[in-house]
Amino acid sequence: MSMGNLSRSKIIVTTRSLKVASIMSSCDSYVLKGLFYEDCLTLFTKWAFNDGDERRYPNLMRIGKKIVEKCKGVPLAVRTLGSLLFSKTDEREWILLRDNEIWRLEQSENDILPVLKLSYHYLPSHLQRCLTYLSLFPKDYLYDTDYIIQFWMAYGLLASSNQNEEWEDIGITYFKELWLRCFVQDVTDHGSFYRFKMHDLIHDLTLNLSQRECLTVNRQQMKVIEKVRHLSFSLDSPLGVPQSLKKLKRVRTIVVPPLPFSTENRSIDESFVNACILNFKYLRLLDLSYTLLEELPESIGTLKHLRYLDLSLCRRMRKIPSSICKLQSLLTLRLFGVPLIEVPESLQSLISLRFLEITTDALLLRVIQPGCWSSLQFLFLHKCDRLESIFDGMQHLTSLRRLGIRGCVRLISLPRSLKFLTKLEEINIKSCQKINLCMEVEEAEDQDLHLSLKAFSVLWSDALTDLPRLLLKGSANTLQSIQIIGCKNFEVLPEWLQNLTSLQKLEISYCRKLSSLPEGMDRLTALRLLKIKGCPTLSERCRRDGGADWPKISHVQEVEVDL
Repeated sequence: MSMGNLSRSKIIVTTRSLKVASIMSSCDSYVLKGLFYEDCLTLFTKWAFNDGDERRYPNLMRIGKKIVEKCKGVPLAVRTLGSLLFSKTDEREWILLRDNEIWRLEQSENDILPVLKLSYHYLPSHLQRCLTYLSLFPKDYLYDTDYIIQFWMAYGLLASSNQNEEWEDIGITYFKELWLRCFVQDVTDHGSFYRFKMHDLIHDLTLNLSQRECLTVNRQQMKVIEKVRHLSFSLDSPLGVPQSLKKLKRVRTIVVPPLPFSTENRSIDESFVNACILNFKYLRLLDLSYTLLEELPESIGTLKHLRYLDLSLCRRMRKIPSSICKLQSLLTLRLFGVPLIEVPESLQSLISLRFLEITTDALLLRVIQPGCWSSLQFLFLHKCDRLESIFDGMQHLTSLRRLGIRGCVRLISLPRSLKFLTKLEEINIKSCQKINLCMEVEEAEDQDLHLSLKAFSVLWSDALTDLPRLLLKGSANTLQSIQIIGCKNFEVLPEWLQNLTSLQKLEISYCRKLSSLPEGMDRLTALRLLKIKGCPTLSERCRRDGGADWPKISHVQEVEVDL
């Protein structure tokens, strides 16, 4: 099919609906058959066994062949059930799956929901609940684990027998279990978080399973059952709360997801929010992101059970009410893209807050008082265009684990009080052109530092010339990843880099002044990945065939250098 010659161009339409095919088609449809049985069996074996283990368990293979036959050539069903049985060697579990009553349900050739429902029923109950809540978002939605885990936290779904394990870590474990069982797909790893999608058939499954508790509001007049607890609004017209919903007394969730394929913000006003607050007193989660809301009513402070509040990209909002300080159960507050004139002091009264994402037009951020935000684990500052310095009193954020600063173009430095944050695991700085991370310290002070950084990244900063000794050398035993991208004045890697004995990944891109690697790189025995891109002189020195610096890195398992 040549696109250069329009007369020869073709359009291929794929659909699972014969009705859609008949409407769209100008020629006979081609009906795809399922995978051949042998291919299905190969796929099943790949997901159900470790390499070669199928030969050790011939009885399981015999049972597995019967399960594969029942999947009718549908790869998603084969893969999902195979992953469900992975590492299970008890024949009784395989037989229970093979002989489950759900196979006896009337099922059309193209309907695999019963098969997927079977795999759902074999999930642990905590994963079942986590999965069904994903139905609140539309098909093809790009999920982010940072925010989905905050959702799960708001509902109290995260639990562990280990009292010292943080909720956020439990959430990542839950997500990985869903991933391994093939309930999510298109997963991309961003270091400390993941983005993913759901197959549309899995999404159909979650809608089917959650229909008694979750409701998508897509028209003003709807018949609803009183057990509904979670509402997702997808009306195209200006939003209001339909009368039929106002009788609901058990609503826990209001979500207003952005319209598909639209860059416009959703049109809601203060009356919508007031109606939600008046009628739904037990709200735990309120997501009004991407809306044209100009003001949050003072009555927001009456939502005593609210744990998650998202106002991201409400671009017309300039302030938030002081009554927000009454939300003592609030765990997550997202104010990204909300051009606040100032960060209200009342925010520091949110003693349960664990996740704060904020944008402000202020020059300075208020001093953090002792005892404030003592539970805060994630702090992200986005596009604070006028901000020149961040919070004094950072040492009081004793639980902080991740610090992200992006698009703060006037920010000059980070406070030295960061050295007291012994739980800080990640610093990510992006598009802060003026930031200088030298943070000079006395030699004795340097030696006494015991930090816990695992990941450090700086992207697109003209002021960065070398690595910050204070933060990185103090994390010599924990630092696993360093990423420096687009720092045109970055010109030297320090000799003390060799002391970072836990370093596994080092990426240097578009730092044209960096011309060589330091001595002692061969001591980085944990280093597994080295990426060098857009650094012409350095790339030449790191060539496998005779590069001057190659002996320093020849032990690294994966070296990616553009030449």
